[in-house]
Amino acid sequence: MTGTVPPSAYTMRPNPYVIPAGAELWRVHSAQRPAAQFNPVSVDAHFGGNRFDGTSYDPYAYLYLATDPATALAETLLRSLDFDVESGMRLIPYAAVRGKSLSPLRARVDLPLISLITEEDLAAVCQDSWLLEADGDRYAKTRRWASEIRAQAPGAWGLVWQSRRHRPRLASVLFEDRCVAGGGDALDMGGPGGIPELGSPSGVAELNRLLAPLRAAVVPPWPR
Repeated sequence: MTGTVPPSAYTMRPNPYVIPAGAELWRVHSAQRPAAQFNPVSVDAHFGGNRFDGTSYDPYAYLYLATDPATALAETLLRSLDFDVESGMRLIPYAAVRGKSLSPLRARVDLPLISLITEEDLAAVCQDSWLLEADGDRYAKTRRWASEIRAQAPGAWGLVWQSRRHRPRLASVLFEDRCVAGGGDALDMGGPGGIPELGSPSGVAELNRLLAPLRAAVVPPWPR
């Protein structure tokens, strides 16, 4: 599927997926903002932004999550990052983690989502892996597709899919307007285990431990 046909041309039959109340979820976010705060910034419909962000045409606030800390880090830090030939590692610039936190959250209630995990799930919304593999300037179309899925599944609070950077773990996005309509705050702060400052020496050390199996590491500005 190349995204050449408008999604509104299709009648979708989305497959449901429920994250149960009490489930632990993880997020990388600015250390200056609460971990459970949704991003209220609508991106341009055609330029910039991420895969399923809200736009000026469908201005929902959004929050990206993962099922475990390594997946949250990989989804945020390993985008379009090549392996270094000399070290065989994916070297993450220190600027990418400065001022960021890794936090656990907990679902306060069941979170009803649309599943994009399997090929059957993608076919249910008249799509294939293109929806999850498209990058860069093609995000304009993936955002449009997310908007149409929202329109055809008004009871869904978000989407869930298999992480491209840490398969087969799961990543998800929540829509704030749906969570509020469903009863208010969907997330609470989780238990221990987060990294309040990813850019601190202890934060870099723990981050590098979590990403070591993925052959990725932050290069700190201090002597090692």
